[in-house]
Amino acid sequence: MKQFWITFFGSIVGVIVGSVLTVILGIFLIGGLIGMAVEGARTETALPQTAMVLELDLRDGRLDSPSRSPFGFAEPLSVVDVVRTMERAERDDRVAGIFIRANEFGMSPGVAEELRGAIADFRDAGKFVVTHAQGFEGTSVTGYFAVSGSDQIWLQDTASFTPAGLAAEVTFLGGLFERFGAVPQFEQFHEYKNAANTYTQTDFTEPHREATLSYMGSIYDTAIAHIAGDRNVSEATLRGIFEDAPHTAEEAETLGLVDRLGHVIEAREATLARLGSQGSFIDIQRYSQQAAPAWNNGPIIALIEGQGAIVTGDAAVGAFGGEEQIGGDFMSEAILDAADDPAVRAIVIRVDSPGGSAIASDQVWHAVNRAREAGKPVIVSMASMAASGGYYLAAPANYVLAHATTLTGSIGVLGGKIVLDGTFDMVGLNAESVSVGGEYATAFSAQEEWTESQRAAYRSQMSDIYDDFTQRVADGRDLPLERVLEIARGRVWTGAQALDLGLVDEIGGLRDAVDAARQFAGIDPDQAIRLRRFPAQRSPFEAFQEMFGVSADTAQTAARLNALMELPEVRAALEARAAADRPGVQMRSEAALPR
Repeated sequence: MKQFWITFFGSIVGVIVGSVLTVILGIFLIGGLIGMAVEGARTETALPQTAMVLELDLRDGRLDSPSRSPFGFAEPLSVVDVVRTMERAERDDRVAGIFIRANEFGMSPGVAEELRGAIADFRDAGKFVVTHAQGFEGTSVTGYFAVSGSDQIWLQDTASFTPAGLAAEVTFLGGLFERFGAVPQFEQFHEYKNAANTYTQTDFTEPHREATLSYMGSIYDTAIAHIAGDRNVSEATLRGIFEDAPHTAEEAETLGLVDRLGHVIEAREATLARLGSQGSFIDIQRYSQQAAPAWNNGPIIALIEGQGAIVTGDAAVGAFGGEEQIGGDFMSEAILDAADDPAVRAIVIRVDSPGGSAIASDQVWHAVNRAREAGKPVIVSMASMAASGGYYLAAPANYVLAHATTLTGSIGVLGGKIVLDGTFDMVGLNAESVSVGGEYATAFSAQEEWTESQRAAYRSQMSDIYDDFTQRVADGRDLPLERVLEIARGRVWTGAQALDLGLVDEIGGLRDAVDAARQFAGIDPDQAIRLRRFPAQRSPFEAFQEMFGVSADTAQTAARLNALMELPEVRAALEARAAADRPGVQMRSEAALPR
């Protein structure tokens, strides 16, 4: 009970602090707006007209797509926006190159592959890429994989080069639950649908181990192949280098894994020396905000993005941030709006999700089919993960692209509960349920184990979902149902494996997906297009109006407020408010989550 009261008290304090910060922030913003109306809006220094080097820091994690929060500017530029900004910079004569601070500990393989592709395209446009790392200290190869195609890689001379491969750790709670009298009860379709194993097992099952080693090996093979090509060494040689890790900085230079040793200031000075006396560094986020793309009246391709678990409803993110989710209502409405827009020629859906609600996934599946019936080609771009429900909603698209390292498939379903009656007995807590109606009314009670008929009924529910899922895949991918049943069973595949199995059509990233949309829409490859997000993101000004009822009748006032949002004091207040909103860690059991 003590822990309960600590948690409860902490929650109350969080609510109070969050509310106080909101009021203070509102007063601060309104006061600032009045002051700015008198003194005039603060203006940003214009981008230089001389040679620029963009700066990209990969040491912090990034969302795949921008946060749906209108005040999400505290987040680093999303992966999608990094790719789009680099593409814009390729056509900007003022941009000579990009300077990258490498992530020394690794990142999602899909993010690494997307960034590596963006670097390759940037170099193909005649721009240079210089990367500096204060060590590649983690054992994962992915941080190095992301930047291995740079023109020049610097490594701090006192650091180490330790990438050795890939590793995964899974925590099994089966023994813990047994010790404390908890009984996990789950149904899964089928043996490879292993998310429930965390709760029910004490070790890897053979299918769980097989599938995990299979997709890890596929990701490692992809990284080896690309890095070997980037660094002009044989794959066998590179495998030997990784298997012999760790290496000193001097050894990494001798082996050809890095090109120069030195501190970041030295790498920056050497980079600027490429440009002569007129060059300057510009943060990629600032460039993204200020370097407006050239206007064109070309055809429109809609971009609809979804990241996180798939849930029913809108899955609205709080004004100050929060957990990103894919709401069935939100994404399906965005797809239908794009389908109804006569100016939209094709739709690109970007998915980064481990799955979630089968009902919400089916809702998005239906919207994709409606868009196709309306004559709008739908292209899916899979990011780091598009598995289970993430694959479900992608199945009916005209064309599906994934990275070679994307985790996808997991065509299966699971659900269940954890019975805590025995745990409660240990501490003298008694919880009893009463019900009226049928026996199934208590099926999800945490105090009672399933009866045989309840388990049978629940399993029948799961079976129906699995049958729907596999039939949806068979229809969408034009595969025999028998073949789908062979490759489903809840098994996770990489994009490279999924291509061989017919679950995806092409290995590629966001830009490849846009190119595919062009082709399906019959747009000339040399014609300029407009990539338009659906729905349009609310500006900070619009969100501010909603929160505080502030009205503004002129564009000038809106511009002043947007400028106010950039002030360090405002950013600090917003970040503090977001921190107060973050919930504590929770463990919960949900039924019918096809993960």
